[in-house]
Amino acid sequence: MTHRARKRFGQNFLHDGSVVDNILAAIDARPDQHLVEIGPGQGALTTALLNSGAALDIVELDRDLVTLLQRKFQHFDRLHIHSADALQFDFCSLARDRLQLRIIGNLPYNISTPLLFHLLENTACIADMHFMLQKELVDRICAAPGSKQYGRLSLMVQYHCIAEQLFEVPPESFTPPPKVMSAVIRLTPHPKPPVAIDDLEDFRHIVTQAFSQRRKTLRNPLKKLLSAEEIAGLGIDPGLRAEALTLQEFARLSNWWTKKRQA
Repeated sequence: MTHRARKRFGQNFLHDGSVVDNILAAIDARPDQHLVEIGPGQGALTTALLNSGAALDIVELDRDLVTLLQRKFQHFDRLHIHSADALQFDFCSLARDRLQLRIIGNLPYNISTPLLFHLLENTACIADMHFMLQKELVDRICAAPGSKQYGRLSLMVQYHCIAEQLFEVPPESFTPPPKVMSAVIRLTPHPKPPVAIDDLEDFRHIVTQAFSQRRKTLRNPLKKLLSAEEIAGLGIDPGLRAEALTLQEFARLSNWWTKKRQA
């Protein structure tokens, strides 16, 4: 049974054996682990993940692919296939016996960012995540303060996880080949947040607002929340742009806003 990649699902199937080997080496799955593969496609990684001896759940939206995978892997009793939308899926419902999940996926470019934010809400049950993403997105996730790529996504991911770009993957490794370079990233949830944040929703709001007018200095996008004097009082120059601030500085802004809002 063959399956033609569907543009509406953002499907680009990995076929390069050397890339598969590199991903598997990075994951280094063990029999006593619980893996979850998002969007397995035609199963390029799935067979090797099953051969590790680990328990495996896969989440696939395309019903035709679900049928293909059910037929291909029908003899594996350690595999559970979920015909579901990963954006709506409750990943922590899969965690059993306090065993944290290891999430793996070649993520469709059109849902990568919202799916990452969804997974960040489930890090309590996740040991680590290995994803194939558009390289531009990986650059944004791993960006440091002061760079053009640094922004809301960088801050939110780095608050929750250690982010490591592992290696790049060229377009010809896929069928059909995408028009951009890809890269594999490892995200490992922090055992303890790197900064103390009093209210995570307030932190999200401050970060989103600060980057809403990226080319302007902080005093402009934050003026309805914090005055220039309040920003300066926290040891932060209100004449800086949002991209210049560290995670720690955004935490100070957020915690001050929380206290002010609750007063």
